[in-house]
Amino acid sequence: MTGSILFLLIVILGALAWFFGKAKAASFASSADSRSLVHSRPNYHGWYVALWAIVPATVFLIVWNLVTPGLVTETALSSPAAQQLPQDAFTRGSILSEARAIAQGQQDQAFNPLSETMVEPYRAAISWYQTLGMVAALLLVFACGVFSWLRLKPELRARTKIERVTMITLLLASLIATITTVGIFVSLIFESVRFFSMVSPLDFLFGTEWNPKAVAGPRGETGFGAIPLFWGTVFIGAIIAMIVAIPLGLMSAIYLTQYAPANFRQWMKPILEILAGVPTVVYGYFAALTVAPALRDFAVSIGISGASSESALAAGVVMGIMIIPFVSSMADDSIAAVPSAMRDGSLAMGATKSETIKKVLIPAALPGVVGGVLLAVSRAIGETMIVVMAAGLAANMTANPFSSVTTVTTQIVKLLTGDQEFDSPKTLAAFALGLVLFIVTLLLNLIALRVVKKYREAYE
Repeated sequence: MTGSILFLLIVILGALAWFFGKAKAASFASSADSRSLVHSRPNYHGWYVALWAIVPATVFLIVWNLVTPGLVTETALSSPAAQQLPQDAFTRGSILSEARAIAQGQQDQAFNPLSETMVEPYRAAISWYQTLGMVAALLLVFACGVFSWLRLKPELRARTKIERVTMITLLLASLIATITTVGIFVSLIFESVRFFSMVSPLDFLFGTEWNPKAVAGPRGETGFGAIPLFWGTVFIGAIIAMIVAIPLGLMSAIYLTQYAPANFRQWMKPILEILAGVPTVVYGYFAALTVAPALRDFAVSIGISGASSESALAAGVVMGIMIIPFVSSMADDSIAAVPSAMRDGSLAMGATKSETIKKVLIPAALPGVVGGVLLAVSRAIGETMIVVMAAGLAANMTANPFSSVTTVTTQIVKLLTGDQEFDSPKTLAAFALGLVLFIVTLLLNLIALRVVKKYREAYE
């Protein structure tokens, strides 16, 4: 029996435990002499029994699955067939891995004849420990369920216990994002410190030449100047893409909330938000095969020399189209949430509809608009596929939108692709770039929170 089927069986038994627990608690409520002593409703008693039946068995299954591989290997090594194995640790481990894969059905045949001799011991050990774990888990479900069922009584504070478990679960869920962020930051710090022990931080942060090498040059040149990458990221994601996304997204939100008929808005808003669900590789192909050649031909037709088929303008325009829904959706919701009394009061004072939008609705909805812009900027800064396919990999310091540039995320992918040595500055540079990008995103969030707080206080 696989782990997923066993867990499903545990959940089914937990549902039965909930039913029996609720039925027993219902008998308390129907009793005239104990009705005044009942603390919790029958539903809470049912959940009390169900959690006792499910949680301990689930925890046991998780721990059992962690320790079982070691137990299986020890049991297989104690068989007579293991006496033929070589003493070399690497060769022995390879044989055991192959035998385990065949026994689990992940591999059809063995490349080493000794692996065939270990398949049956592995298969027997896996079957034994799976059966043992299944029996122990089901016994644990039954024992804990019966134990909790026998503890049910009118004065049991089942509601308090269930609410406490719910609060702890929600707390753990809310901590996952924080713990993940801290873990990412710590890992970036650790690897970045190793990188900066090999390359000067000043050369990295203020250097203008990006040509990463595994070792420094003969005169100490490193080629790890990241200014071209930072400029390319800002140029494509925060300038060109925002010039496209912010006006179009904001104007579409204003039109849909203030001017569009209800039927048109009902159809148009979901169609606009479909843009956010299109895979980025599709945008990349569209940028590389359609937009970039058209922009190159346009640049040549107006006399711009050196126009490239891989350009910052092509990537930025398509990226701006991609993130229009982020700006539009947040602005739409924020404008629609402005109290109608503010709009009606402005119109009653003689302001036109356009003046009301500019002077009342947009300032009042500014926190949501800023949030949408921030989300769009973060999405644009982290985009990789469009840049790779439409802007190229050349680290150029140029303000010419028809030239090829690259971004931080693109270079991170390039540095970590393929077989790399994680003790060379060439590979560790990816973590330093990630740390800078992390800090920049954090600063953008802090600035946006400050702006949101300021205007929220003004309009609340």
